[in-house]
Amino acid sequence: MITTESTPGVPCWIDLGAPDVPAAAAFYGTVLGWSYEPMEGGGEDMEGGMFRRDGKTVAGLGKLTEEGARSAWMIYYNVADADATTQAVEKAGGTVRVPPRDLGDWGRMAQFNDPLGGQFAVWQPGTDTGMELVEKPGSLSWTELYTTDADGAKKFYGDVFGWSYSDMELPGGGGTYSLITPEGLPEERMQGGIMALPKEHLALTGGKPYWHPVFNVEDCDAAVARVTGAGGSVQMGPEDAEGVGRLAVCVDPAGADFVVLKPVES
Repeated sequence: MITTESTPGVPCWIDLGAPDVPAAAAFYGTVLGWSYEPMEGGGEDMEGGMFRRDGKTVAGLGKLTEEGARSAWMIYYNVADADATTQAVEKAGGTVRVPPRDLGDWGRMAQFNDPLGGQFAVWQPGTDTGMELVEKPGSLSWTELYTTDADGAKKFYGDVFGWSYSDMELPGGGGTYSLITPEGLPEERMQGGIMALPKEHLALTGGKPYWHPVFNVEDCDAAVARVTGAGGSVQMGPEDAEGVGRLAVCVDPAGADFVVLKPVES
């Protein structure tokens, strides 16, 4: 369960790097019912803004300017000290993509690669603690890492964030799924999962690990129809996952992956 509380080790922000900002804004507006609010000022390279649902901020959108990079969602995790986290990342074998830097009074951020190349980021809150809406239709409800080395990922992220894990076997011999619980929180605050997949199943990144967001939707099949109708595609589903809900793994027109999930009724 993800909340909007400012809690270390918990997802607190997501943003999308897209080659065509207006096209991405239109796609996610259609699929998830988001409105887009451009940021004022800045030149072409600073093009971007905020996504909102029901008047509350749910994500960010920026123009993809990194040469050779794929369009993708970046997940930010709350930390008390971005500089200390950077040291922990390097000690655990990760690398720094963007060193810690202040974004005005809003907070301090940094971006990293895990030892196999999976990208993630951290946010040290200032006046801005992150997303204003989670666990509701059209907002983030889960985070997920696909990797070729689940044990290595669990060790790395455990060293960096203090996460604990509980493993569950997927039906039909589908492998092991490791559920993530933030440090010091009970299991009912689980926020994501780690799934081992063979390299050939990670075609989006050429075999490198990648994180993606899971968005709550009111109707999975209807959401998938909107995805394909707006030019996106579906990698898997829709299908029912026992005890979880009905879900589908989707890709937007620029190649960024995400999941839509209609959770089981609690």
